[in-house]
Amino acid sequence: MPPAPPAPPPVPLQGPSSYPQWQPPRRRSGAGAVIGGIFGAIAVAFVGIIVVAAVLRGGDDSHMVSPVALPTSTPYEARTSEPADPTPTASTTSAADASGDSQDSDTTTDTTDTTNTTDTTDTTDTADTRPRKVLNTSLTNNTLYRAGSLPRVSCPAGSADIYSNAQLKALILKTSRCLDKGWAQIMRQQGIDWRRPGYAITSTKGRGACGDFPSAGGIVPYYCPRNETIYASTSAMVRGSGRSLGYGQLTNWHGGIVSMMAHEYGHHVQQLSGLSNTWWEKSLRSTSRSGKLALSRRFELQATCFGAMFMRSVSATYPVTPARRDTLYYFYSRVGDWAGAPRDHGSPANNNRWFRQGYEKNKTFQCNTWLAPASTTS
Repeated sequence: MPPAPPAPPPVPLQGPSSYPQWQPPRRRSGAGAVIGGIFGAIAVAFVGIIVVAAVLRGGDDSHMVSPVALPTSTPYEARTSEPADPTPTASTTSAADASGDSQDSDTTTDTTDTTNTTDTTDTTDTADTRPRKVLNTSLTNNTLYRAGSLPRVSCPAGSADIYSNAQLKALILKTSRCLDKGWAQIMRQQGIDWRRPGYAITSTKGRGACGDFPSAGGIVPYYCPRNETIYASTSAMVRGSGRSLGYGQLTNWHGGIVSMMAHEYGHHVQQLSGLSNTWWEKSLRSTSRSGKLALSRRFELQATCFGAMFMRSVSATYPVTPARRDTLYYFYSRVGDWAGAPRDHGSPANNNRWFRQGYEKNKTFQCNTWLAPASTTS
């Protein structure tokens, strides 16, 4: 049966743009350069979008802010001089392995349950004789784009205090199950093998398979494809670190941080669908700095769009009221790259653009940044 025709390119919401820059990761020598094992041998930290905010007066979500944070998107080799364990996996990594020399003892690695609790029949209707669906792992016509919208998921967040490590960590792990419910369903329907990512959450800092979290002076969580684990420091995200102010300076509502964790989960979706490997290989083949930058921005903005789809899917129960939706729009108009630093995640205007794209249109093909005009991914 011939493949389905490609979905029409997305039409992103309009807004101004800027022109970020990026220092590309380098390929390891030897067996690590083998394409089939690229994400097993090359540890790439997919860091989340960074705050570009000054302190907001009294938690008010409407004040103008100034850029202060330094973005990072560097390979493992540049993040730490210590070699990573060559064989960690998301299903076997322990809390101690995930945190390394963490500064505290409350790191959580939630990697033992890889089954979606609301979808327990996924292995009962398949047999060895059933032909496997041929997946398209390209950037522009990936099988994932046929998945459509995320289903509505019941995910009451409650009133977690982002300044409480225990409460914020519990909320992140709770909402991670909601992410599982939605993404597992639509990816499995397209024949994409789904598995739950691991989580390592600490109140201060630690070291994961792709390096320190957060990076020195940084705040951002990151997704490590090496062992499919999301690493985050709750205090850094909320209060900031070094020169970087925290997300709590943009809003004290927990939805902002949860949406950032949904962005990191978006990288896991890219990993499972083959988007990550294709992007990485294309980046390695690019011979220009500007070309590598453009690829990185499209990759990160797509994860933001996927994260927004999740926030839309839980909006009725989380809840994300119209006022809270506007808070998220404001939040994403204040995060992204800033002048004078490596710009690999996209301008604040385009982060806002692609968050709105995912939230308002809520279809995977609408997050196809690879077909979007360059002005919308700058």
